Amino acid sequence: MRINPQHLAVGVVYTISIGFTANLLTLARSPLEAGALAVASIAFLIPHHLQIQAALRGRGQGGVPVALIVQTAATYAPIPYLLSLWVVLGYNWAVSMPTILTGVVLVRLRPRFAIPIMTVIGVITFWLGMRVSGGYLTVPIYNLITVVVTGGVTYGAVRLVVVSRELEQARTELAEAAVLRERLRISRDLHDGLGSNLTAIALKGDLARKLVERDPAAARAELSELVHIARDAAQEVRQVARGYREMSLREEVHRAVALLEASGVNCQTNLAELQVPRPVDEVLAWAVREGITNVVRHSHATTCSISTSAHGGAVRLELVNDRARRRSVDGGGLTGLKERAGGLGGSVSAERTDNGGFRLTMEVPA
Repeated sequence: MRINPQHLAVGVVYTISIGFTANLLTLARSPLEAGALAVASIAFLIPHHLQIQAALRGRGQGGVPVALIVQTAATYAPIPYLLSLWVVLGYNWAVSMPTILTGVVLVRLRPRFAIPIMTVIGVITFWLGMRVSGGYLTVPIYNLITVVVTGGVTYGAVRLVVVSRELEQARTELAEAAVLRERLRISRDLHDGLGSNLTAIALKGDLARKLVERDPAAARAELSELVHIARDAAQEVRQVARGYREMSLREEVHRAVALLEASGVNCQTNLAELQVPRPVDEVLAWAVREGITNVVRHSHATTCSISTSAHGGAVRLELVNDRARRRSVDGGGLTGLKERAGGLGGSVSAERTDNGGFRLTMEVPA
């Protein structure tokens, strides 16, 4: 059977408090002493329990809790009466209960208050030990060590529970964040990849419809290419689901040129000979795919240019077309590109040109 560390820590705290108190009850020599101890113990343990529970819930430390004041009073107020009944009984109460109180002081007060109060408790306990032992240091030193160790064990056990719960909560939040990131990745990849393929399918289908009577052979060729694009789209959906996408800038540019020319847009390319890491190459390929999809969907372009260059340790990609509509870019797609580039320390900008065209620019550190 696996033991829950949190339950074990709580058990240690309550074993200390209840064990110390129960041990005192064994010293009672008469019903009067037993009754006095029982009343004092209840007055001590109830606020003690409230304090421990508040600490276990991670309640903030601010001011002096009322329950701590009550517990302090229940610790020291019975001492004169218990000493009058029996010196040994009163002494044992005076050194045992402050020891338990120390742990609560540590978990419920800020260090700048807890340490001085703990010091005072230790001094009082040490002084009582000196009085009872007749000046021998063995007893007071033992009492002082008991105060420090018991208080530290209580504090450590309570903090273990609180920190464990906080870690569990953090683990849950991280898992939820990972799920959200995965959903965003799938959404972004489907938008950027499938959207481009669907645009190409629609374009090819429309072109094949126009050619079916005028040029059946050309129509069949367009339909054949449409089927090929549809299969590529299906493959990309499977890759998105598996979390694996591998793209190449040059292959994407080649694909973009074919798509633009099929839609009647003259495309010019000027790609520099670059040796860049695969993540950089892929993010540039995504920019080409999204940019060309926007040209086909949101412009009346007749020409388009795709160029890359390197300068200052960065790679720059530019896609420029000559005729932009009023709505010339997909906001969701642009956001996706900014996220991809930002993940590599790069940037994306989109702007209209002076001649009424549109320019999409991406810069990524090489």
